Amino acid sequence: MEFNFGRPGEDDKAKAERMESMQDAVRTLLSCLGEDPARPGLIDTPKRVAKALEFMTHGYTTCPKKVISDAVFPEDHDDMVVIRDIEFYSMCEHHMVPFYGKVHIGYLPNKSVLGLSKFSRIVEVFARRLQVQERLTKQIAATLMDVLKPTGCAVVVEAQHMCMQMRGVQKTAASTTTSTMLGTFRIDPRTRDEFLSHIQRR
Repeated sequence: MEFNFGRPGEDDKAKAERMESMQDAVRTLLSCLGEDPARPGLIDTPKRVAKALEFMTHGYTTCPKKVISDAVFPEDHDDMVVIRDIEFYSMCEHHMVPFYGKVHIGYLPNKSVLGLSKFSRIVEVFARRLQVQERLTKQIAATLMDVLKPTGCAVVVEAQHMCMQMRGVQKTAASTTTSTMLGTFRIDPRTRDEFLSHIQRR
């Protein structure tokens, strides 16, 4: 996948200034933690952190419809399609620490299907932002409904949150599951149960 770093309309000079501002902020944080930003082990840390954050939030500059491109194909298929275990990594917007896990997607095509690799790309667009799991789940489902116009779409996200595991309550075994059911998946229990049975198989 190609990553479109930077901000819309940003030239090289503006990007350099923005990255330098991020590095200054990291130096300030290091000083506030009681560290010396100039010591050998930390002297390049501000640059590394700025570049890492640029990568981990590149979803802000990527349009979901653009990554889908021309991968919607006409197909006379109306049975359920399920894509399981799409790995993702994101950052909690409350503490800016990672949460990660898997996304499961199901949809009922309405005369068109989406190339399978594009589901992972859609997940990546929304995961690579400061996020909450509930919103991430809804954004993936809403995008698929908008692009494919299926008769129904379901998204389940299972994740572990470092903000619960390495700080706060420090519960290392805790996991969080969120779901969004739209169209037929919301109104028809049998359709919903079929999808859930697919993603529970191991």
